[in-house]
Amino acid sequence: MKEMTAEQLNDLLKEGKTLNIIDVREVDEVANGMIPGATHIPLGLIEFRMQDLDKNNEYIVVCKAGGRSSRAGQYLESHGFNVINMTGGMDAWTGEIK
Repeated sequence: MKEMTAEQLNDLLKEGKTLNIIDVREVDEVANGMIPGATHIPLGLIEFRMQDLDKNNEYIVVCKAGGRSSRAGQYLESHGFNVINMTGGMDAWTGEIK
């Protein structure tokens, strides 16, 4: 699975790139803020929400520190999705949050 840093993702957003970001943290974690434009799908629901995703798109998966997003990414990749894991997760994020 491909990886990118929080800084690389923030740079892409600043350039105005349209990205598909999936935040796999739990509800109480995203209450503290998410990357603007991210879609919240808790890790435990990825299996059930896959039908909402398009295999023609690339998805950047985010969690708190990078572990859960890696697991989610591996799962999605095993089902034919193109996924990038944001290493360091929201712990490494210094950009805008909503």
